[in-house]
Amino acid sequence: MSTSVATGRSGRIHLDLVTLGIVSAIVLLGLVMVTSASMAIASRDGGEPFAFLERQLLLVAGGCFAAAIAFSVRTELLERWATPLLGVALLMLVLVAIPGVGHMVNGSRRWLRIAGISIQVSEVTRVIALVWVASYAVRREAELRSSLKGLLIPLGVIGLCMALLLLEPDFGASAVLLSVAFALLFIAGARWRDVIGLAVVCGAGMAALAYFEPYRLKRLTSFRDPWSDPFASGFQLTQSLMAIGRGGWTGVGLGESVQKLFYLPEAHTDFLFAVLAEELGLLGVLLTLCLFIGLAWRVLWVARQAHDAGLKFQAYLAAAFGIWVGLQSMINIGVNMGALPTKGLTLPFMSYGRSSMIAALVWLGIVMRVYHETAVAARGATATSLRGGSATRAVEEPRLAAGARA
Repeated sequence: MSTSVATGRSGRIHLDLVTLGIVSAIVLLGLVMVTSASMAIASRDGGEPFAFLERQLLLVAGGCFAAAIAFSVRTELLERWATPLLGVALLMLVLVAIPGVGHMVNGSRRWLRIAGISIQVSEVTRVIALVWVASYAVRREAELRSSLKGLLIPLGVIGLCMALLLLEPDFGASAVLLSVAFALLFIAGARWRDVIGLAVVCGAGMAALAYFEPYRLKRLTSFRDPWSDPFASGFQLTQSLMAIGRGGWTGVGLGESVQKLFYLPEAHTDFLFAVLAEELGLLGVLLTLCLFIGLAWRVLWVARQAHDAGLKFQAYLAAAFGIWVGLQSMINIGVNMGALPTKGLTLPFMSYGRSSMIAALVWLGIVMRVYHETAVAARGATATSLRGGSATRAVEEPRLAAGARA
C-alpha cells in the first residue's frame, strides 16, 4: 500500500503507508511505555512525572524533521558523498575518544556536545558506515563477487570503526555494526566461503576481546546464571526476569509495574521491554514482536522492489535498515529475557534515547526515499513501455491500412 501526494513541479511524492503505519504504532506504544516506566524516576525529588514523555515527544518531533530532510536528499547524492561522510564519522569517533572532548556518562565516553546538544557518535557512525558499505557494494561489485580482497576492503573499514567504538567502550554497537555489514555484503554478492571464513575469524576476534577484558567477560557470562549473584552482576537481569514473569498472559495492568519502582535499572531505556511484558503480559509481547517482524519484513520487501527496478544502491540502503532494525530489536528483547548477554542496546523506536530515536527516524526517511525513487522508476519504465507500444502501433497501422487498400 502506498500513497501519492501532488507537489506541482516535481510530480508526486510516493510514501509506503504500511511501513509508516508500523513505525507509528511502535513509536506510540513506546511513548506509552516510556511514560509508564519513567514516572517514578521523574517524580523522584519532586520532579515532573511526565518529564521523560515531554522529552521523548520532542525527540520524536525532531526525528521526524530529520527524517523529512533525509527524504528530501536524493540517494545518488548519498552515494556520491558516502566516502567524505565516512571521513567525518571517523573524525567524530576520534574526537569522542579524546579526554575532555568526549563527554563521559556511566564510565563510557560515547557523546560529543555540539551547541549544547549531546550526540551519541556510535548512532551516527552506524548510519554513515552502512551507507558507505552500500555504495562500495555497487562501485566494486565485480571485485566483491570474485575475490577475497573485495570483501576485505569494506571489512577493514568497518574494523577501523569498531576499533574506535571499542575505545569508548561500546562493544554492543561494534558487534551490531559488524553483523549488519557482513549480512549486507553477503546480500550484495560476496562469496559464501569468504563470508563464512571471515565471519569465523571476526567472531574469534570478538570473543578474544571479551575474554581478555574482565568486565566484558563477566557481563557476557553472568547471563547464564544470574541467580548465582543476584545482587551484583546478575541484578539487572534477575529484576528483568521477575518483571517478565509477573506479566502472565495479560499483564498486571498499564502503570502497575512494581519492578520499575527503582528495582529494575534503566527501566525506560534498555529494559523497557521488561516493563512492557510486566504490564501488558504475553499479549503485549506478541504484539511487539509482530510489529518488529512486520517492519523488518516490509523494509526488506522495499529493498527487493528497488533491486527489481535496477536500483542496487537504494536496495542495499533499505536492506541495511531492515537487517539492523530486525537484529537490534531481537538482541534487545533477547537481553531482557536472559537469552543473550546483557548489552546496552536500545529497542528501536521505543526506548527513551536521544541519538537512537533520531538516528532510527533518519533511517526511516532514507527508506521512504528509496520507496519513492523505486515508484518513480517503475512508473517511468511503464510510461516508456507504453510510449514504445504507441510508437509501434503508429508505424504498423499505416502499413496495415496500405496493405488493405492494395
